[in-house]
Amino acid sequence: MRHPSEWIAIVDDDPSVRKALERSLRRRALAAKTYGSAEEFLAVLPEGLPQCLVLDLQMPDMTGLELLAHLKRSSIRIPTIIMTAHEDAGTRERCQSAGAVAFLSKPLQNATLFAAIDTAIGAAK
Repeated sequence: MRHPSEWIAIVDDDPSVRKALERSLRRRALAAKTYGSAEEFLAVLPEGLPQCLVLDLQMPDMTGLELLAHLKRSSIRIPTIIMTAHEDAGTRERCQSAGAVAFLSKPLQNATLFAAIDTAIGAAK
């Protein structure tokens, strides 16, 4: 069984979002690795699991919900925070039903993101 490592994965197709989130996490002394797509993230999973996954909902090819469903089918459990710029009640409910520990609206506020990460990491322990 693979165990989580001391890093947080950020998956978003927008390079500026990835860079901003990575910088924010680094300032809080959290290690982060960024990926431009769900497929790119899946390709590195054999190397180890992150403590937490911060995942964009709307991405081409494989959406955040599709990635979360794939992980679940593969029996891979990573506490996941889903973020989106297109929020509605139905989407929030689908993400929570899929197992997301938090659903955040973009643009993200650092305090909200850090609280969600703390909750996600705490849920994994």
